[in-house]
Amino acid sequence: MNFLEKLFEGALWNSRFVILSAVIGSLLAGFAIFYLATVDVLYLFQHALHYADSSLTEEARKALHDSTVSHIVEVVDGYLLATVMLIFSLGLYELFISDIDQAHGSRASSKILVISNLDDLKQRLAKVILMIMIVTLFEEALGMAIEAPIDLVYFGAAIALIALALYLTHASDGHSAAATDGKDAH
Repeated sequence: MNFLEKLFEGALWNSRFVILSAVIGSLLAGFAIFYLATVDVLYLFQHALHYADSSLTEEARKALHDSTVSHIVEVVDGYLLATVMLIFSLGLYELFISDIDQAHGSRASSKILVISNLDDLKQRLAKVILMIMIVTLFEEALGMAIEAPIDLVYFGAAIALIALALYLTHASDGHSAAATDGKDAH
């Protein structure tokens, strides 16, 4: 019976390596998104060169400007999404397979990629996803047509909710407690 138990436990423990498919898939998806965003930057740069064209009408220049700003926001969104995939991939690897020794020994990692438990991974992903949501709101705001006063109220409410989300995220990291402790010490 002891042999079967050891065999079963060994198989059970080694089943964690199935996570490698998610690690590799997430990493490849992140690389693909980095590639797409970088290609978008190259095309964006090509279009931006036309901005100085003297034959452009004022209306065409304004349209090019608005389009360029919108594309920049899309690129930022793409890079943030790629970052989510990278953090997710590295986090899964550290949680289920092994620590990444280079990340733990590196000053450059600044603890952003060192994941010690599932809550660390969720917290890091939530912050980046919140940033993606902020960028997406900004992107939508660029094309928003204000037709009635209630539109401004909705827009203001969206900004207030994002500010609240940022505040709560910042407070959950313990920054508010540290700031309070710092005030008491003086």
